[in-house]
Parts: sequence; C-alpha cells; structure tokens
Amino acid sequence: MARCQVILLADRSVQDIDSIATSLEVALSDVVDFLPNLSKEASLAIAIGGDGTLIKHGRMLAKKSIPLVGVNSGRLGFLARFDVESLVENRREIFVESPPILNAMLLDISVNDELPTIAVNEMMITSGAPFRMLELGLSIDGVPAPTLRGDGVILATPTGSTAHNASAGGPIVDPSTNAFILTPIAAHSLAVRPIVLDGKANITVDILQANQGTSLVIDGQVHCGMKEGMKLKVNQSSHSLSIVLNPTCSYWNTLVDKLHWAAHPELREKME
Repeated sequence: MARCQVILLADRSVQDIDSIATSLEVALSDVVDFLPNLSKEASLAIAIGGDGTLIKHGRMLAKKSIPLVGVNSGRLGFLARFDVESLVENRREIFVESPPILNAMLLDISVNDELPTIAVNEMMITSGAPFRMLELGLSIDGVPAPTLRGDGVILATPTGSTAHNASAGGPIVDPSTNAFILTPIAAHSLAVRPIVLDGKANITVDILQANQGTSLVIDGQVHCGMKEGMKLKVNQSSHSLSIVLNPTCSYWNTLVDKLHWAAHPELREKME
C-alpha cells in the first residue's frame, strides 16, 4: 500500500504542540511520509491547534485544495475532529487514497469591490464605540431587503453556525448543507429573525449609519473599519475546505460532547 504524503502544520515553539507533533511523527510513521513545508505532493495536512489555528490554516489549505486533518490542542476544538489517540487509532482509515471528507463551503467577502477575503466561519459587522445603533441596507440577489437597525449582523457558513452565530441566537446548520445564515445582532425590532439563505445567494450590505468604531470582523479578527457609504458583497467562495472526518465520531456526537446540545440542567437530589 502506498504511503500517504502529509504536511505537518504545528507551532513547535509551543511546548505542548511540539510534544503532540513529535508523538504523531512517531505513531504515524508506519503509514505516513512527512513532507517539508507546503509541498505540492501532499495528499493531506495535519494541523495541530485550537479553532483559531485551524481556521488560519484552513484558509490557506482551501486555496491549495489540500484536505485538513485537525488535531485539537485548544480548549474546545470544535473544528478539530481528532485528538492524538483517535487519529493514531484510525490512521489506516484516514491516511488512504479516499479518506472520509466533508467539503465545507466558505464565504468570499469584498469591501467596496476590492479583492475578496475568505471566511471559514463568519463575517460580522459590529457597532463599535460609541455603540449607537447601526443602520444596514441589505439586498439579496439584487432584491432590496428590510433595513436592519441594531448592533450589527453576522453572515455565517454552516461550519461557523456553532460559533458566534449560535451565541447571537442563530440556528445550527448541518455543515454539509450548501447554505449560509444571516443573523442580526440585537435588532431593534421584534419582527427580525435569523434566516437561512441558499448557498448561491449574493448578499450586499450598505453601511447607512455607522459609529467611529464600527468594524468588519472576519473569523474573529478585525479586517477593517467600516464607515457610512461603504459597501460589502458576500457570496459563496469558489474554494471549499476539505475536512477529514473522524469515522468514529459524527457531527452530532460532537454537538453533544463539546457543546452539550440539549443538555438538561443539573438538579440537586431531593432532601428527605
């Protein structure tokens, strides 16, 4: 059987990550050849870190069409489908010609028709200081939508639906779905609700009223300040991120184990 050609993405200046990387190099040596840097011959890339690290590597790997094997070293690690033990245990199912893969859709965000930036999880327009209400003009496929008044808006991928979108009251969407989610933040109306849009939709956001600190945030990082008169365009990216799946743990298992989906409150035992 041909050995799998793999890139190892790890910040080895961090002791814990270096320890994980070293243990994987040893434990996977019977099925994997580790390549230097971003070799074009790579079939897979193992990235070690938390969700922020995996998102950073994910953008780069999506452009190169190299599938991502995420190994968690952070606190939650929702995007990482493996820890060291599960990756080693399932190595003969992962490091093969056709491993189980989810092709996760990504977003392209452009400001004032500049070159687009890829979002793995979401883009957000946030009010910023002095925290007065924003006014955002929306259009969907060229059709004007209601003006949003509130603290901002989130446009999330299905992969990112469990991140800031969920915290803001948006729906959790199966990551294999070709769709994205528009979730207003603290809308000044009882009639405004999150909506799920077709993945081929084209969204335009006009900044009608902004604050001095109003910003565009992409995957948790401030991308640029936003001023009145600026325009954003959001659509599905031509790139997708191939995420290697853990054959022993489904997405729904992860929702229960890491986000405690539908967990009941802990109750004290009744006093006799």
